[in-house]
Amino acid sequence: MSAAHRFQLKRSSGWFAAGREVEAALALLSDAAFKLFVWLCLHAGRSCGSIRAGSAELASAIGKTEGAIRTCLEELFHHGVCVPRDCDVIEITDRFWPYERASHPGASDDPSVYIDRVKRCFLQRCCVRSVFTAADEKLAAQLHRDGVPVVDVERAILLGSLRKYVALVNNGRGAPITSLYYFVALFAEVRQEISVGYWHYVAQKVRTLEERFRQSPALLTETKAETK
Repeated sequence: MSAAHRFQLKRSSGWFAAGREVEAALALLSDAAFKLFVWLCLHAGRSCGSIRAGSAELASAIGKTEGAIRTCLEELFHHGVCVPRDCDVIEITDRFWPYERASHPGASDDPSVYIDRVKRCFLQRCCVRSVFTAADEKLAAQLHRDGVPVVDVERAILLGSLRKYVALVNNGRGAPITSLYYFVALFAEVRQEISVGYWHYVAQKVRTLEERFRQSPALLTETKAETK
């Protein structure tokens, strides 16, 4: 082959730089976890190294059960290959991500992007009964103006939802959350220095309780809507 010959990709779209970072992951992970890692690499945003994907979506994408996906995620988190963010956001750590990050995945100067992230995280929870009202959007816009990191809002929603699920299970039933204002009191709490592992635990616990809740939707009563 001529030294002047240039190799060309058959398809330039979706290309991923698989170098020493992928090789390092290969040495650490089981076959199933490595398969999930590769899928995450191929679909994560190049500028941030993160992706929003729930266990059901991941299971469908790589042909595994949701239980198997949770086991693989635990392995990825345990080895520090990925870290859990909030509302099903998974971030590949710097050691295993070959691209320079343009910005932190939780940062956004665009208020519409910020509000959309808050809205999706809020409506994702099964204990919420809302259409994201004008009042909710106004609060999200105010949080953006006040410089509250979107990750803090997402963590407050996770923590508040976890406590709501626990209350529903303990009391037998209860009122749904109908307003974003429900979580405002938790902002100060989530700003404390808390390990990433704790938020991983909260996210996993929320998913576990939501699965239980889906089997018993009558735990929520629609007659006494809880707003604040």
